[in-house]
Amino acid sequence: MDFSLSEAAKARRNMMRMVAEGMMRPISRQYDEQEHTEPWDFFNTMWEASRANQEAASIGEDGDKKKGPSERTLLTAIQIEELAWGDAGLYLSIPNPGLGGAAINAVGTPDQKKRFLGSFHEGKPRWGAMAITEPHFGSDSKQVATTAVRDGDEWVLNGTKIFCTSGHRALDLSDGFVVVWATLDKSKGRPAIKPFIVPAGTPGVKVTKVEDKMGIRASDTAEIVLEDARIPADNILGTPEIVEKGRAGFKGVMATFDATRPIVAASGIGVARAALDFVKETLEEAGVEIRYEAPDDEMTVLEREVIDMEAQLQAARLLTWRACNMMDRGERNSLEASMCKAKAGRAVTVITQKAVALMGPLGYSRKYLLEKWMRDAKITDIYEGTQQINLLIVARNILGYSSAELN
Repeated sequence: MDFSLSEAAKARRNMMRMVAEGMMRPISRQYDEQEHTEPWDFFNTMWEASRANQEAASIGEDGDKKKGPSERTLLTAIQIEELAWGDAGLYLSIPNPGLGGAAINAVGTPDQKKRFLGSFHEGKPRWGAMAITEPHFGSDSKQVATTAVRDGDEWVLNGTKIFCTSGHRALDLSDGFVVVWATLDKSKGRPAIKPFIVPAGTPGVKVTKVEDKMGIRASDTAEIVLEDARIPADNILGTPEIVEKGRAGFKGVMATFDATRPIVAASGIGVARAALDFVKETLEEAGVEIRYEAPDDEMTVLEREVIDMEAQLQAARLLTWRACNMMDRGERNSLEASMCKAKAGRAVTVITQKAVALMGPLGYSRKYLLEKWMRDAKITDIYEGTQQINLLIVARNILGYSSAELN
């Protein structure tokens, strides 16, 4: 692939950089310290901007279509890197369909996409979310215990979901929705796991807790309890049939992750770049030059560290762009999505920790955002599949092993 950016991508990147610098950085510390307050001015501004983008896109659909492959996923990754450079928690809090919307786009019918996404950007700010994790499991998604039972023209859902990003805002603060993963038959394992769209206001659905977190504190992370929650029968994503071979239900989860893992990687890259930029700017102000052309045996330890950080950041970015490019071309990218997620998760964790260490008291002081970026970084290594899970997926793809053979 060609790693040079199109003019449209450059323009979008510049626009998001202005948002990050002008709107996000000035309030970053405030909403890190005031975790459960809502930055409504920021929400409303971003909501209006997203509505304008949607209107422009719909107008463009009636005109000449662009020749060649789409840049949609790559453009999204570039934008998110810039927004996460501004503040990862605030980026995650922006009103949008979120992971729930990604699930609907991946496996929803045209009617479902129209009902839940077609008019999503109308009216007041709204959020979408996805709920998979439960109190008794994290990465082993075949352990889903939330149940879905058919009762006439409805599904009845019962269970508890935890660590649901934007769950509170989707269900309590807006007319949004959550895509809930539930099992039709626990004895059938993964084939019986299906996603269900649960709209805000559904009786029997309650947000019981909003987590206090180490990082990304401007975002909300909710616990959701479903007690005899009834939704229409056509709110299931995919077929209600339990397919023993092929894991049709579970493939929906994988299709969602193939689309979202590169985006999560991009957000981590934005945080890592923020930390690295701070280090380089601080060194430059102190008159310390990084001699990129110096022979290895003449380089200082500081120079080696900064150059290694830059190399790790660029490697993570290129892997992410590769995964996005494949998605835009309609190519299977399961391997590449997990590769870029694993690389970015490790890179942002190491880069931010090194940045704090190199800066010493400046890195540890709350006067600067560097310590916050180190706290924000770790989540990239955890959500959307942990480092270990993504490395397992990479190994299985390369070696040709099944999940039963390599776990």
